[in-house]
Amino acid sequence: MTGPVLIIEDDPDIAEILRFGLENASLSARVALTGEEGLSASLDKKNPPAAILLDQLLPGISGGEICRRLRLEVYTRRIPIIMVTAKSAEKDISAGLDMGADDYITKPFVVCEVVERVRSLIQRACLTTSAIYDDGHLRIDFGQMLVFCNGRPIRLAGLDFALLAELAAHPGEVTTRQQLVDQVWGPSHRADARAMNVTVRRLRSIIGICGDVIEPVGGSSYRFVGARQSGNGVTAGRPDERSG
Repeated sequence: MTGPVLIIEDDPDIAEILRFGLENASLSARVALTGEEGLSASLDKKNPPAAILLDQLLPGISGGEICRRLRLEVYTRRIPIIMVTAKSAEKDISAGLDMGADDYITKPFVVCEVVERVRSLIQRACLTTSAIYDDGHLRIDFGQMLVFCNGRPIRLAGLDFALLAELAAHPGEVTTRQQLVDQVWGPSHRADARAMNVTVRRLRSIIGICGDVIEPVGGSSYRFVGARQSGNGVTAGRPDERSG
């Protein structure tokens, strides 16, 4: 990790609790108390954040708008964003992920769990690859975080892309919900079946134009099968090392 963890939170007490917890775990932290200040710090190329803890309800620019803008910029697309908010309904989780968040934590929270989830996402963001998955219909550029269906771009970011990448890296293999949690969020994450189900359901809906590329298996597992080809059943292949 090179930059600090950026805390964008308008409640000074909550911001201080998060800052103290991160620094106590040897992670540098920076606080922004408004949306405008947070967006400016997020776009700071001289000292870019290693991860962002983002409140949804902020004065000025909302957390959701900040998230959306950061996912549109190439140099901020891979920064892990964790929404930390009091909004806990399923529709709120779905909306947060749709804006590009990598994770969603509801208040009140356990500080040590927030810290571990930050660590896990930073480690994941540091992994780089030039791998490409391409079955002739669905194309996934893992390094650039780009997805195409029959040549048309599909907008995926944050947790949506991370889950697709994890499943597509092992086509044909059955992956349990807990394995997905361990690989995407980290083994210290306490699995939230609702959040995981919401995310996979959203992901299947978004890439549905390329067919049922993710199959549910039983009640708690999934399998990536690749895009369905007209009249030819299912095509599934492994990522190769071609550059884009």
